[in-house]
Amino acid sequence: MNATMRAAAIADFGPPEVLRIHTLARPEVPVDGVLVRVIAAGVQLTDAAIRAGWTPPGAVIRFPQVLGNEFSGVVEAVGPEAGEFASGDSVAGFNVLGCYAEYVAVPQSQLVAKPANVTWRAAGALSASGQTAHTAFEDLAVTPGEIVLVHGAAGGVGTIFTQLAVRAGATVIGTASEVNHDYLRELGAVPVSYGRGQAERIRAISPHVDVAFDAAGHENLRTAVDLVADRDRIATIVDMALAQDLGCRVVRSRRSRDRLASLMDQVAQEDLHVHIRASYPLDHAAAAHRDVETGHGRGKIVLDIGRAP
Repeated sequence: MNATMRAAAIADFGPPEVLRIHTLARPEVPVDGVLVRVIAAGVQLTDAAIRAGWTPPGAVIRFPQVLGNEFSGVVEAVGPEAGEFASGDSVAGFNVLGCYAEYVAVPQSQLVAKPANVTWRAAGALSASGQTAHTAFEDLAVTPGEIVLVHGAAGGVGTIFTQLAVRAGATVIGTASEVNHDYLRELGAVPVSYGRGQAERIRAISPHVDVAFDAAGHENLRTAVDLVADRDRIATIVDMALAQDLGCRVVRSRRSRDRLASLMDQVAQEDLHVHIRASYPLDHAAAAHRDVETGHGRGKIVLDIGRAP
């Protein structure tokens, strides 16, 4: 068995161009985990932030550092204390780093089975945005009949949060560029153009808002605090400093196998949709980063890494 693999990694921090293809040693099979041959890996703004110099809490960056924190693939090998999966199983999972590669090694506690009717791309792009959105939905305790404002509703996290809120019986008002308004309508949301005057446009739809979730930044929390009476029901995943100043919530994803399994089941049941707006081959990982950093577009970006069985 070839002991090396191809991976998109950084040898230094910097712009997208520092993300290059490296030939690296294949990871060892963890005692309590599995080695997965990666088929698809989601691309996140978090990955781009790491590339540019940010280090996630608890992580250690070692150059050359493989990026990527979510994936789908096929189990290649299983550790002696990981009896839940077998070689050849179709899976999806998460890891802080290391997923933009032909192989990734993870504990079995970070893996779930991939249902046959869920595409490799959707499974590989579900974990990060899906679990973040689900955590925010849980923290904000959305209930039937409430009016929910979602800033950045067409993005990866916004798309999932919007669907969860609509399915819970809430009315969702989503801010997005006009090109994404039809997309938001398909998700069941009422679209509003973002930017100057957005508060007035939102009030024209509903004079009150119960909950606000910010997945876009750009000081959208200032609009939220003008519309939502209870600041404990305003949350952001982007504008952390402003949230602290305004007394709003900061959401940090609580990723777990159970949370991912629940989301995967909803996708399999077609209660939840993962929209893939673009896919890139592993060799074009830098282009994928340039795309995700535009801050525009809908849904998720993925890297196509391996051949599906």
